[in-house]
Amino acid sequence: MAHLKLAWLGIGLVLGNAGLAAADFDVVVYGGTSAGVIAAVQAKRMGKSVVVVGPDRHLGGLTSGGLGWTDTGNKAVIGGLAREFYHRVWKHYDTAGAWRWQEKSSYGNRGQGTPAIDGGQRTMWIFEPGVAEGIFEDLVREHGIPVHRDEWLDRAKGVRKTGARITSITMLSGKSYGGRMFIDATYEGDLMAAAGVQYHVGREANRTYGEEWNGVQTGVLHHRHHFGVLPEKISPYVVPGDPQSGVLPRVSAANPGNRGEGDHRVQAYCFRMCLTDHPENRIPFAKPEGYDPQQYELLARIYAAGWKETFHKFDPIPNRKTDTNNHGPFSTDNIGMNYEYPEASYERRREIIREHETYQKGWLYFITTDPRVPAAVRERMSRWGLPKDEFRDTGGWPHQIYVREARRMIGLFVMTEQELLKKRPTPDAVGMGSYTIDSHNVQRYITPEGQVQNEGDIGVPLQGPYEIAYGSLVPKRGQADNLLVPVCVSSSHIAFGSIRMEPVFMILGQSAATAAVLAIDGQLAVQDMPYARLRQRLLEDGQVLGSEPPASTPKKL
Repeated sequence: MAHLKLAWLGIGLVLGNAGLAAADFDVVVYGGTSAGVIAAVQAKRMGKSVVVVGPDRHLGGLTSGGLGWTDTGNKAVIGGLAREFYHRVWKHYDTAGAWRWQEKSSYGNRGQGTPAIDGGQRTMWIFEPGVAEGIFEDLVREHGIPVHRDEWLDRAKGVRKTGARITSITMLSGKSYGGRMFIDATYEGDLMAAAGVQYHVGREANRTYGEEWNGVQTGVLHHRHHFGVLPEKISPYVVPGDPQSGVLPRVSAANPGNRGEGDHRVQAYCFRMCLTDHPENRIPFAKPEGYDPQQYELLARIYAAGWKETFHKFDPIPNRKTDTNNHGPFSTDNIGMNYEYPEASYERRREIIREHETYQKGWLYFITTDPRVPAAVRERMSRWGLPKDEFRDTGGWPHQIYVREARRMIGLFVMTEQELLKKRPTPDAVGMGSYTIDSHNVQRYITPEGQVQNEGDIGVPLQGPYEIAYGSLVPKRGQADNLLVPVCVSSSHIAFGSIRMEPVFMILGQSAATAAVLAIDGQLAVQDMPYARLRQRLLEDGQVLGSEPPASTPKKL
């Protein structure tokens, strides 16, 4: 313990000599995602100085970026500040003024199997993007938390360490932020990686962690996001049935790999579009710059084969809007176009995001205008558009791409399907997940029979809610002793398919911040946190760590 106290003394001397300037904090949160905001609120409520700094211009990540049809699983295991967020959503929609484009009575009690407006729990799980962003802004304002936006970590030389402790991080702007504890709340894990923490990108082989559903899953067709749902086979070639004619766009000619083997591929990304059919609030779909109808030849063939499920994931949120998600063999998921993203430079990531935007806007324009699309589908899609009152600075288009998976830390403990499926116990729970193990498609390939098929879409039901280990939030010993990672958690690809839900990120953000504060108070490395102490505080603050109820009712925000 003596060397830890000396390390803390060293940091104290640095801060003392520099004076406690605006850029010196107890806790530095990098990333303004839902996890980042909740982490900052928890740290502030526990009496510490905290800052949120990161590339985001808007707070909330995907929660405020279009994902308003919340993936919850068992809502009973969502406690603490996460549940307080959804309570605030309920409070907003309980007022008449919240219903501008729709009568509250016409929306009704909608939700994923349970009422969206729950008078008993006073929570609501379905909401507009702007409402979510407003709540996050309220939280940082009410708690006096500074937010430094559009600040990009210098990934090459911006992390300063003394031994295994991060002492400061520097942005490309030149601004530096000293801290006693750091939390990487980004979807990409840039701070974690720049700090020298071990991580993985892509799918592990099943043999790595003794799993069944990791790795390449050729021939496994879960859900309805594959070509097997069509009444006829679809050729991947420009001239159907003729390999010499070339391969259609959006189809890979590469070998898909062997079943159960690992690869570099990650789940497809998309934008969770918010659409509206209200004439006064609707921006018609426009032809995007760079539009090429040939990119959608597969979609034309799908329609010709009788596809009729275009609108199955236009999930209704209040005020005649949707959270529109991927559905079907060729939809909003831009399969195979994101493999570089996790490790790419900022410039290359922006290029990938622009390509995704062009693809998805082109998908909308194609369905609205191309004569190969059935007339009834074209007419119905033309009733929809982007909302004028959402994402105002980006023309109604979401500000956050759905990074379903990027880097994943290899930390003190790795969560796998073994823990999620309760084949072995999980140590030191700091939160719970309950959503189905869910991976979106990873690649679109050519089968040995010469047909097109998607691969990687996996849906495995759980036996009930599962615990998430504290060790999955912290690096291995000696890599970064004052860093916690509540988003790019230590987990296998397939386990992350369930953990990656926004309410879980909020839960883990609160737990990470609690551990950070207790580590400061105890002058401890995060790896040495006494779990009993952490558990006691989490339960006091309303976190759900198992089947037993919280020790007390969480404070209202």
